[in-house]
Amino acid sequence: MVDREVDTIRDREVAVEQDHLDQVYRRLEEKIHEAEFLMHDAAQRGQVGTPGALAERDAQVFRAGIHLNRLNSEFEDFLFGRIDLLRGKDGKKGPDGAYTSVEPADDAVRPDGTAEIAETLHIGRLGVLDADYSPLVIDWRAPAAAPFYRATPVEPGRVVRRRVIRSKGRRVLGVEDDLMRPELTATLDGAELPVIGDGALMAALGRARGHTMRDIVASIQAEQDLVIRAPAASVTYVEGGPGTGKTAVALHRAAYLLYQDRRRYAGGILIVSPTPLLVAYTEGVLPSLGEEGQVAIRAVGSLVDGVEATAYDEPAVARVKGSSRMLKVLRKAARGALERGEAPDRLRVVAFGRRVELEAEELRRIRHAALGGTAPVNLLRPRARRLVLDALYAKTGAGSRQNDPELAAELRSSFDEDVTSEDSFTEFLDAWWPELTPRGVLAAMADERRLGRWARRVLNPGEVRRLARSLRRDAYSVHDVALLDELQTLLGAPARPRRKRELDPLDQLTGLEELMPVREETQRERAERLERERIEYAHVIVDEAQDLTPMQWRMVGRRGRHATWTVVGDPAQSSWSDPDEAGEARDEALGSRPRRRFTLTVNYRNPAEIAELAARVLALAMPGTRSPRAVRSTGVEPRFAAVGDRDLAEAVRDEARRLLERVDGTVGVVVAMHRREQAAAWLADLGDRVVALGSLEAKGLEYDATVVVSPAEIADESPAGLRVLYVALTRATQQLTVVSGRRDDPDQAGVPDLLRD
Repeated sequence: MVDREVDTIRDREVAVEQDHLDQVYRRLEEKIHEAEFLMHDAAQRGQVGTPGALAERDAQVFRAGIHLNRLNSEFEDFLFGRIDLLRGKDGKKGPDGAYTSVEPADDAVRPDGTAEIAETLHIGRLGVLDADYSPLVIDWRAPAAAPFYRATPVEPGRVVRRRVIRSKGRRVLGVEDDLMRPELTATLDGAELPVIGDGALMAALGRARGHTMRDIVASIQAEQDLVIRAPAASVTYVEGGPGTGKTAVALHRAAYLLYQDRRRYAGGILIVSPTPLLVAYTEGVLPSLGEEGQVAIRAVGSLVDGVEATAYDEPAVARVKGSSRMLKVLRKAARGALERGEAPDRLRVVAFGRRVELEAEELRRIRHAALGGTAPVNLLRPRARRLVLDALYAKTGAGSRQNDPELAAELRSSFDEDVTSEDSFTEFLDAWWPELTPRGVLAAMADERRLGRWARRVLNPGEVRRLARSLRRDAYSVHDVALLDELQTLLGAPARPRRKRELDPLDQLTGLEELMPVREETQRERAERLERERIEYAHVIVDEAQDLTPMQWRMVGRRGRHATWTVVGDPAQSSWSDPDEAGEARDEALGSRPRRRFTLTVNYRNPAEIAELAARVLALAMPGTRSPRAVRSTGVEPRFAAVGDRDLAEAVRDEARRLLERVDGTVGVVVAMHRREQAAAWLADLGDRVVALGSLEAKGLEYDATVVVSPAEIADESPAGLRVLYVALTRATQQLTVVSGRRDDPDQAGVPDLLRD
């Protein structure tokens, strides 16, 4: 049974943060009313009518308008962190009311290992003071907020506990704590400092009586701190098995790098996650770093602007789309798309009083000449236009009749102007050499006969048929997104004009436009504009990197051509069938930058009972690979339930209900990808604590309890199936149930063949 006291503490701590957030919003509303009053007061001043009063009114309206606009724009979801601090070496306060001392006082920790929390700071997008000028929220950019990002277990400074606060609007959804000093017994307002989430485990390990447990927590701290603080002028590889905290460490590294050298990383930090589910988890671990848009968190299927991957490719199709072979197919498609049947095969113009024609063969030769080289297809249109005009002019014979170079040039210029001003010529050029789009070319590839020509000697007929069929649907898969990005590079596109910003209504008040003719861009507007325009980043973090296909590595690589990198993954969890091919694409994306490698070895997610079961699958998937060490044991062994195919839905529901009674948190039900919709229907009436997900969607996620359905189905769905099964078995923090069908060949105890010793 789960410890109910822990969940009571969690609820109580969420309520504590909710009370504080309510207080902050009340104060924000007061500030908004103050700003509105200033606006009203300024309007009243305009009735005086003197030039001095008008100027004073306009200036006051402007200042009040800026303040009101900022308050309103920061009103949503801006409180995201908290730090609890020891007493500092000095008692100096900064302008925001927080103490400026970085290191704790010599006597802040008593000889018996106890200490009092002297100061608590909440971190958010905007600084907020109460009526007595005490800080309710510290602006994330303020020096007092720096320890929230910079403190590590090895160098904690004054920080005892760092808390991430997840909220939506005015409601606190949850809290998650990092314990910087697990060896301390700290008190807050006379009570022991509560710790929620992984921090609670660290606290238990740090205070355990045995030396072994203390050694383990020290190794966790040291491993993670080395990664967080590693120099950034290179590629940092971070490897580690399930539960070793790879993702959390990488995200804290993003914050650390940004605050160590904000100017260097003003170009932005991109965090790439394999699935939208993991993006949602990531956003909870690493809260927003402010309104300037330094950190962008994207799923692989969301890296192309305006495209969101919602479809799923069966393994055989995914292997084709993800392979480096697709590059050859796309190069041919990008050029071949110009030669579709609807393109005109004849051009007729009137020049110098006579009709001039280019026939199909002549146009074909011109197109072939224009397409020479490797320049993007859309950028070759001016060249093609010039070659067409050259061919038309040659047919008139005018060039050979004029010996004077100056007159010849004038004659040619007149010819070009006459021809290009005709609507018929423009219409021909638009049809013969249209501006191609990635979506249009991908749609053209859905024609199996056309695709067969472009993929000759690259794909076999079966691969061509499956690929063309998958491209006929309306939705895109995560593999299609990489193809679209590659096509964008192959096609090229004119630069988009910058969208004009609308004027703020405040700017249109009488007289104000004379003081401020064009409204200054707000920080949030600037962040949104930069995010739209940004195509490259200063630092790229790739989470679950072992799952990226060669084509996806090319897509990610384009966003970090001049970046430093943090690459996080575990080869044992790879769902891609050809790791060597992906490795070559990864090395090409990372270039010649020097590499640093770190390995995380401690699993503090899974109990030893679950980790031991998962290790059996790891031995089959990657013989000789060592599992990370599990640091705790619950005494609860994994449960096995064997059923026939006819009873599978009922059995899964029963096991999910059983786990809901035994844990107070979430229950994840992991099935083979083709059963995702079925499983969602099976569990629809069990509430939102139960989540049904496909095996490839489970990567990086964790649940209090997990039901893994038919290990054989998961293992057999792709060449990497055993590695995918290993991932599924390592999602639970407390309890695991395995449900087997006939295909699993369970024994008398219900243990499937794949999981027996």
